[in-house]
Amino acid sequence: MTGATLTELAGWDVAQLRGSVGALGTVVDRLPPWRYRLDALGRELGTAECWSGPAGTAAAAALVELSTVAAGLTAALDRSAADLAGLVAAAGEAQERAATALAVARAAGLRLDATGTAVGVPAAPLPVMAPDQVADVTVARAAAAVAEATAAQALAAGAQAAARTAAAAEPLAGLGVPAGGPVDLGDLAPRLPAPVPALPSGGAPQRAADWWAGLTAVQQLEAIDAWPGAVGALDGLPAWARDRANRANLAAALQHLPPGSVGHDTARAVQRTLTELVDTGSLAQLLQFDPAAGLVAVSVGDLDTAAAVGVLVPGVETTVVDDLAAVAGDARDVAAAAAVASPGLAVATVAWLGYRTPRWFSSVVEQASHRGGRDLDRALDGLAASRGAPAAGPAPRTTVLAHSYGTVVTGEAARAPGRLAADAVVLLGSPGTGTGGAEGLEAAEVYGAWSPTDPIAWSGWYGAGPFDSGFGDVRLPTEPTQGHTQYYDRDRPTLAAVGAVVAGPWTPR
Repeated sequence: MTGATLTELAGWDVAQLRGSVGALGTVVDRLPPWRYRLDALGRELGTAECWSGPAGTAAAAALVELSTVAAGLTAALDRSAADLAGLVAAAGEAQERAATALAVARAAGLRLDATGTAVGVPAAPLPVMAPDQVADVTVARAAAAVAEATAAQALAAGAQAAARTAAAAEPLAGLGVPAGGPVDLGDLAPRLPAPVPALPSGGAPQRAADWWAGLTAVQQLEAIDAWPGAVGALDGLPAWARDRANRANLAAALQHLPPGSVGHDTARAVQRTLTELVDTGSLAQLLQFDPAAGLVAVSVGDLDTAAAVGVLVPGVETTVVDDLAAVAGDARDVAAAAAVASPGLAVATVAWLGYRTPRWFSSVVEQASHRGGRDLDRALDGLAASRGAPAAGPAPRTTVLAHSYGTVVTGEAARAPGRLAADAVVLLGSPGTGTGGAEGLEAAEVYGAWSPTDPIAWSGWYGAGPFDSGFGDVRLPTEPTQGHTQYYDRDRPTLAAVGAVVAGPWTPR
């Protein structure tokens, strides 16, 4: 485009250029989902889930390389997008003004040279000229001035289009893509950046998700191997990555922590729970693992592909060592109930022991709810951020299932900055949420369950709750004899209703 003449500028097919840039944008939008599918297949090949042996290993390596190239091209084209948009705008302006300048010159019987200067401009009017001659010369000179000014604008826009073209090509040139022709995959792969960018700081889930999405498949695997502790704890990363990192952390804890220590006992409880889930036919993911603090989150089902997600938040005196298996069992039963309510629905549920549960009436009860609410809010934000990229598919319906003191923690999560990243909240045996009413929980749907034989549910220790007629929740079915720990019991009506809520909005029959 550099040095284009006015005639060349006027002949530019801007509509075709605009269409080509738009088509390229469509290709860029389709690359991340395609890369996501490649990565998933590559992981399955790498773990011999669908094809093993030398051929499978070679195929997995090829898919990783192809995914890496796709990631590099996506990043390069993303950097080019603004310049491509500027190119279209500048080219349109150049074409329009060049055509106008040439038309004005032709109408006045003039010609514009390569620099946009009018040729054949009549001499200035002389006193001896007749009035009609003076008028003709004046009009011609005015037309020449307009044509020259418009031509200058056209040439300036053409130069800007050329600069935008060069700028848009720079990111691709850095990958070795030639300006005049195609390039082979094998030529691109070695040129992609190898070092893994530094881990994001600050703990913001969206920042972590953006960092992860910017890594190639090779860099993602390298990050997991290099920093399993940090990667496993990063809210905002996909569940498969955190699971892979946390299983490495679990293996290290079982090997290196002294038997009898709290950390080793926590690791053994997690290992037993994961094994039990697999033995019952469930896919299990270790989303969080902090043996020193006794914080663990285990999913039943694939969080990366589920269309519906339920997060179980337990109450006081719930520990990993004593209760993880039971909470995970409840999560499995809720997932099964959701599948019954909506056959074929992909469901994942999380046994979230991500906060230090206190003892009843201890001095740290209030502190535990504040910290737990903050951590629950961040965990929910992380689930949303990990599924927020186009490559991850549609966002799942997310339901918080809080029991007992877990409802207090959920109330604190709703009061944290930003909105609660949940579509629905279920309150089971709640002693109050501290929010005043259901609207304070920031979810479009709020459900509650309580029983006359559950005194905690009508204690009001933490303010209004589902027991209060004006709380604003939709009541789930219970039985008069249902105790405080029986809301997830398989022979009680509440479980089926909870599963229906996870699957979609529920209305009383």
